[in-house]
Amino acid sequence: MDFLLNPNIAYLFLLAGVLMAMLALATPGTGLLEAGALISLTLAGYGIYNLSFNWWALTLIFLSVIPFVYSLRKPKGELYLGISIIVLVIGSIFLFPSQTGGPAVNLFVAFIASVLVAGFLWIAVSKSLQAARIRPAHDLDALIGQIGEAKTRIHEEGSVQVGSELWSARSEKPIKAGSAVRVLRREGFILIVEKAD
Repeated sequence: MDFLLNPNIAYLFLLAGVLMAMLALATPGTGLLEAGALISLTLAGYGIYNLSFNWWALTLIFLSVIPFVYSLRKPKGELYLGISIIVLVIGSIFLFPSQTGGPAVNLFVAFIASVLVAGFLWIAVSKSLQAARIRPAHDLDALIGQIGEAKTRIHEEGSVQVGSELWSARSEKPIKAGSAVRVLRREGFILIVEKAD
């Protein structure tokens, strides 16, 4: 396990663990991301425990989760996602100090890893948020208030066409075929309608 005492290796495990943890927060599900994050953070933790590190940089890494979670909860959370990525990158680069006080992580490794993690995190989380917030293509609640046409006589049962689709319908009062109807509500896949003025 001596290879984990290399600041570059510990840095890469730390970035991988935080990346998987953030993706697990954005798209929970299978448990694979959570398990990968746990393993990577455990390996990085071994390196952090045995190497000298900057407390302020470790604090920055933990604080990067706050704007990240906020970006998941708010519409147009891209600004908070960007802040989270910047704070994560700065904290992780300066986590391990060199004898001169600068980062012990190789700057080339830090640059490449930071660009890849930041880019992947930005794209993956932005697309996940976009998919989660998109209105379903077939939102049944959008039918309420729409005007359609009675295709059959409607009372206890009947059919109406709303938009380009034929629906089963009921109404409190009889409605003749061919009349304009307004959707009041729905009960499952049955529309409750009234005669439109």
